[in-house]
Amino acid sequence: MKPAVFLTRMLPSPVMHRLKTLFDLKYNNHDRPLTKTELVRGMRGRPALISMLSDPIDAGVIESNPRLKIIANYAVGTNNIDLKAASSRGIIVTNTPGVLTDATADLTWSLILTLARRVPEGDRLVRTGRWTGWDPTQLLGTDLNGKILGIIGMGRIGRAVARRAVGFGMRLIYHNRRRLPVRVEKKINASYRPLSRLLATADIVSLHIPLTPETHHLINRRVLGRMRSTALLINTARGPVVDEKALADALKHGKIAGAGLDVFEDEPAVQKGLITLPNVVLLPHLGSATIETRTKMGFMVIENIQSVLRGKPAPDAVNRRPLKEPATAGAE
Repeated sequence: MKPAVFLTRMLPSPVMHRLKTLFDLKYNNHDRPLTKTELVRGMRGRPALISMLSDPIDAGVIESNPRLKIIANYAVGTNNIDLKAASSRGIIVTNTPGVLTDATADLTWSLILTLARRVPEGDRLVRTGRWTGWDPTQLLGTDLNGKILGIIGMGRIGRAVARRAVGFGMRLIYHNRRRLPVRVEKKINASYRPLSRLLATADIVSLHIPLTPETHHLINRRVLGRMRSTALLINTARGPVVDEKALADALKHGKIAGAGLDVFEDEPAVQKGLITLPNVVLLPHLGSATIETRTKMGFMVIENIQSVLRGKPAPDAVNRRPLKEPATAGAE
């Protein structure tokens, strides 16, 4: 018999084909997230769950299925999953690291260029018939060459963004929880700065940090007040690392010049104050949204499931080695 798997959202067709070939697949064929009740019902009795970042997998969901062996998250982040509850029940949690690095870095640069050259404003001007012809002072943007890019979070994606900065002739500074080795700094031509100094110096601040209790609202009213009035803020990491209300106020009152957001605090809801502002670019969480990347992510999910169900180590496990005895629940 094929192993039983539950999938919370349909994936690209090559991934769906392979899932159906390898597993007894049950999946959500509605184009919307499942309710908690639907999720619990769908995964019942199945040893493998493929979840999305938009699926809250809390202790109640985990405990509802005693047969669950693996939660394969179709994302890099796992802040939607109660890792402690999973580990206490001997359940492996996996993610899809590395494969979406370039796609997210490319999208970061799309936002930087779009903001710097005021592309959305120009598009609206033409589409609404208000463009009256070339004007020497019309929608003046800013050059990137010679400007300072400040990267907060120098993991895989942060470094990929840094590598692309070389082609634009930008100066690069960064802040990270741990400073990189000097040889790595030289390789990517980046200089370490304390967070306060980076914020006060950078022309563009790009966020590439995970969502943790420490990074929640890292970018708040006080932090935004330290940035240059001409600075741009880019967030392709996680929505809650930015206080959206504080950001809307800062943009409205000229505390910073613009923002490009691919993620939001309470997706799919967006702070109303941001929607009406002309100096903000808002995208519907497209960081990994290429055919190639989303397909590779799906194949990674499959590999992790096959490994765990065969009793082998998962290539992309994110929780500590699960406990053998559920009787010690609560430990990690």
